[in-house]
Amino acid sequence: MNTPDPKADLHRYLQSARDALLWKLDGLSEYAVRRPMTPTGTNLLGLVKHVATVELGYLGDTFGRPSGEPLPWVAEGAEANADMWAGPDETREQIVALYRRAWAHADATLDALPLETVGRVPWWPAGKEEVTLHHAVVRVIADTHRHAGHADILRELTDGAVGANEGNPSLPPADPAWWQDHRDRLERAAREADRTV
Repeated sequence: MNTPDPKADLHRYLQSARDALLWKLDGLSEYAVRRPMTPTGTNLLGLVKHVATVELGYLGDTFGRPSGEPLPWVAEGAEANADMWAGPDETREQIVALYRRAWAHADATLDALPLETVGRVPWWPAGKEEVTLHHAVVRVIADTHRHAGHADILRELTDGAVGANEGNPSLPPADPAWWQDHRDRLERAAREADRTV
């Protein structure tokens, strides 16, 4: 039996979420990656911009390791929710490159510090701002997987592409007719269960 390596486990789960999130952008137009798909404006490129910002904050600034990356969308006085969408002057390439630099910076923090290291989250309330590196990494993993799930739904709604990555659809193999029958069956079951529809 191999000796467990908690840092390797944390990194593996974080990287799988990062990879899944970026894969959702592949092959889509600029409009498709920026298009607001929910009433609150959730969009694929905005999710990437947000998680890059989260990694730089929780796994950089919190542990006294600022990245030096300019993040005007979280500066004092910035528009609310500005980290959740990309303006027309922000390219996909810029945001993806920022995210990859955030990975490298976060990974360097994880490699350099013991998991028990205590940091201070600058945007948390005074007296409650202390957090261990272990806690911060788990928080970032949870946030990134949550947003990768959002991206999975947005991508399926955009062009039908699903799964954790190109080689892993995470669904049973079936043709479009089977999926339509399956969806219709679920619709019937929902209506039957409700009886008010």
